[in-house]
Amino acid sequence: MQGVVYKSTGSWYSVKDTEGNFWDARIKGKLKIDEDISSTNPVAVGDVVVFEPEDDAIKTGIISDITQRHNYIIRVSPHNKNQKHVIAANLDLALLVASVADPRTSMGFIDRFLITAEAYHIPAILVVNKTDLLKAKHTKVLERWQEIYGGAGYEVYPVMAKDARTLNALEARIKDKVTLFSGHSGVGKSTLINQFIPGIDLKTKEVSDWSGKGQHTTTFAEMFDLPGGGKIIDTPGVKEFGLIDMEKEELSHYFPEMRALLNECKFNNCLHVNEPGCAVKQAVTDKKISEERYVSYVGIMDTIEKKW
Repeated sequence: MQGVVYKSTGSWYSVKDTEGNFWDARIKGKLKIDEDISSTNPVAVGDVVVFEPEDDAIKTGIISDITQRHNYIIRVSPHNKNQKHVIAANLDLALLVASVADPRTSMGFIDRFLITAEAYHIPAILVVNKTDLLKAKHTKVLERWQEIYGGAGYEVYPVMAKDARTLNALEARIKDKVTLFSGHSGVGKSTLINQFIPGIDLKTKEVSDWSGKGQHTTTFAEMFDLPGGGKIIDTPGVKEFGLIDMEKEELSHYFPEMRALLNECKFNNCLHVNEPGCAVKQAVTDKKISEERYVSYVGIMDTIEKKW
């Protein structure tokens, strides 16, 4: 039988078969998987798997194979910095829920998420939640984010998760798509999903008063069907987004606004830091590329250099 993995709890997987029935399945023995993407979790939410029924009465089965993934997205394992963790597979969109305040999402975090999505060829969109809580100084930050990320070619959706009227454009965007929802704890992912799927009642928690940070409510990635068509994959709140196996020469390829200028640099192997005749640095000077994104690029480049 074939089915799609809807939830992973480490050793057991919730698999929905082609007739809409859910099975609790586990892996028996070693699965043949691509060694290039060996990870802490061989099976991920979104995977299409082959499984053998074990007990029809209580719907349990054994996963024997994973069909070819058309894409996947990974991050550094939260338990081991030297290992990879597949967040989800077979995605149409990667959606980052961010907030300017309560809690604040840093641009560095946003950029690392977008870079990861670019590296795995998954279109990414930025959703800025809690716009009803913004003071004047926060509104200026939101406007700057729209300018920076919109200018880089990304779709930016300012929303209020508790006000369904602000969600119409976003709801239309994710219709009939398999969309990964990610972001820090406390940014309102669960509240958003509760709006898109009435009656699902995902747990939500308020941001901690003393730390200004969100608290984890989701422990494992889980997929949900949208009433109008499509699927949402909810993921645990992410504190940081560590990049995996990235070469310093390829980093600029994952900044769309830089990628468009690479052929104009004097040197083919330009890193856009100290080299003369660099089209990227000139674009920053000319304000065609935002200084904030360039600073973020250089900071990430430094972390790659240190790793080397």
